[in-house]
Amino acid sequence: MSIVYINIFLAFIMSLLGMLIYRSHLMSSLLCLEGMMLSLFVMITLIILNNHFTLASMTPIILLVFAACEAALGLSLLVMVSNTYGNDYVQNLNLLQC
Repeated sequence: MSIVYINIFLAFIMSLLGMLIYRSHLMSSLLCLEGMMLSLFVMITLIILNNHFTLASMTPIILLVFAACEAALGLSLLVMVSNTYGNDYVQNLNLLQC
């Protein structure tokens, strides 16, 4: 395993740890999710290019589409929560409320 793969894997782990540690704010959670998606995109792209997997060449594009949808939904949720509650604390969200 080369140093590039190790660095990308460490970037994914750091984003995952950031997601677990800084989960009180919705904005920091969204940024950590975007970091995870970016590191996954780079890792999948490098693996496909280095191993010459021609059948899986659409996989990074599909991952980017899902990442864009996730970012759009996350930002719309952030705007809705900040307009409703005035802040982006995750503890203020009550998921059992009708």
